[in-house]
Formats: sequence, structure tokens, C-alpha cells
Amino acid sequence: MREIIIDKNESEQRLDRFLKKYLAEAPQGFVYKMIRKKNIKVNDAKAQPETTIYEGDRIQLYLSEETIDKFIAIKGEIKSKLVPNIIYEDDNIILINKPVGILSHGASKEFEENIVDSMISYLIEKGDFVPRVQKTFTPSICNRLDRNTSGIIIGAKNYQSLKAINEAIKEGKIRRFYKTIVKGNIKKEFTAEGYLSKDEDKNKVAVHEDDWEGSKKITTVIKPLKNKNGYSLLEIELITGRTHQIRGHLSSLGYPVIGDRKYGDREINRKFNKEYSLDNQWLHGYKVEFNGLYDEFEYLNGKVFIGDLTGKAEEIERDLFK
Repeated sequence: MREIIIDKNESEQRLDRFLKKYLAEAPQGFVYKMIRKKNIKVNDAKAQPETTIYEGDRIQLYLSEETIDKFIAIKGEIKSKLVPNIIYEDDNIILINKPVGILSHGASKEFEENIVDSMISYLIEKGDFVPRVQKTFTPSICNRLDRNTSGIIIGAKNYQSLKAINEAIKEGKIRRFYKTIVKGNIKKEFTAEGYLSKDEDKNKVAVHEDDWEGSKKITTVIKPLKNKNGYSLLEIELITGRTHQIRGHLSSLGYPVIGDRKYGDREINRKFNKEYSLDNQWLHGYKVEFNGLYDEFEYLNGKVFIGDLTGKAEEIERDLFK
């Protein structure tokens, strides 16, 4: 028999979800069968898959050590050599300014540099995360950006912050702002609504005025910051956060993002590629405002964080709107 003491990073989750992470190599049916047959208990009592576990609870696994070890996944060594560009960090969260060309998280079995692994490597080296001590929790990110979109990624260093921030994002309490440059003159702030549908095979979205079958409603707040020479520098606030929402929505309104190979204007893209070697959309998640957090995370409410532009994106903005 092995007994597991639940700590704060495993607290307040369902028993079956904890076990699926702890016994990651076990078939799902095996976990439920062991709970049903009382081979897995909580505080020496029969439990249900949906039983919520809390810090200090004891989980008893009446299984052989050989079986337990067979089903525990061995955590691989993090290979990341990418140094994260940290704009803020405390005991609970870490904000990273993601550059263009880097994934938010690993996308396949083949390793590729990404923000999640760079964050974990940094926290391991710093001593804030010790994989062998943690039972199931691994630091994670709360929002994602496309490979070719730069900007602020919110990382959670513990389970409580991950849960609280994800909940606040879901409820629309954490405001996310982007900068983008589009072709066309937008003079006044306005809120655009529409319905977004996605072609999974092409990984491309379309925005419609009316509700199509399978489409999802989107809301985008568009605020002009500067206008010059037929281009507009915009601040975009996402009220809904759908795949390619900003790029698809602006394109459908007749204001294509410069450099956007999927939804943009080919002639404009060629111009910026020739002059600046720009081969991706000019889109940067530059600002995050925290609200709607409670208890030990209330200290974040009202805080605003800015992730500055770098490289050719900064150069283009300076040249167009100087």
C-alpha cells in the first residue's frame, strides 16, 4: 500500500482527475475499477471518482509497488535553452513577453523551443519548481498566442494561481489588449460583432454577419491609436477569444493586418516583406489588466502590465507613425 498526502498544488480537484495525472500510464478503466473496488480510498474511506480532494487529505493506493511504479509516468528532462523575457514575476505568476516565431507550448513529440518549457527550465534552475517533489502539478500557462504573434503570456507557478486566473479569464475579468497595424484609416473607436466559423482542414476562419451553423459569436473592440499614410495603428481588446479572431475579424471589415499571409493583402505583404523582411502578421499582445481575482490573489486586481515591442515590429511602427 502506498499513501499520498495531498498538498496545496493538488488540492481542490476531483479524485479521478488527480489519479489520471498521478497514474498517467494507467488505462482510464483501470483507475475507475480500482476506485469502485475500494482499492483506492481517501482518508481510509470509500471514495467516488467525483470526490473532491483537499490539502492534507490522504489517498491510499492498495496496489503493489510494482503496479504503481509501472503506471507513474517518468518526467522527461526539459531541453529548453530559451531564456524567457520576463516582465513580471512573484510567488504565484510569471509574465513572459513571447517573441515572434516561438510556440506557446510544445505541439508534437519532437522537441521544439516553446514558452512553457523555457518557463519550466527557468523555474527549475531558480529552485521554484522541483519536479521530483511534485506529485502531479507542473507550472503551466493560462493563455496562448499563435507562433507568429508576439506578446504577453501569463504563467502560473502553482495550482491555485492557475485555477484562479483561468477562471477570471473565462469570466472575462482579465482584460487582454493587442496592438496591430492595418491597411486603411480607422478614425473612431468602435465595437465589432460577428460570427466566426473555422475550417479545421485549412486552419482558417471566416467571419459572417449572421449566425451560421457551427459558428461562434465574437466581439472585438477596435480603438485607433495613430493614423498616417493610409495605415492605422490599433489597440484591440478581445471580449471573446477565438482562434484568429483579430486577424479574421479585421480582414472581414476591410482592414487587413500587414504581413498576414492567411488573411492579409498580398500586395501590402510584399511591400513590407521587401522593405523590412516582414513575413508574419504584425500583431502583438502588449497589455494585460488583472481584475476579478479574490482571496490570496486580490493583490493583482487593478495591476496593468505592458510587454514592449522589439525588433522589426518596433522599427515598422516607428517608421510608419513617427
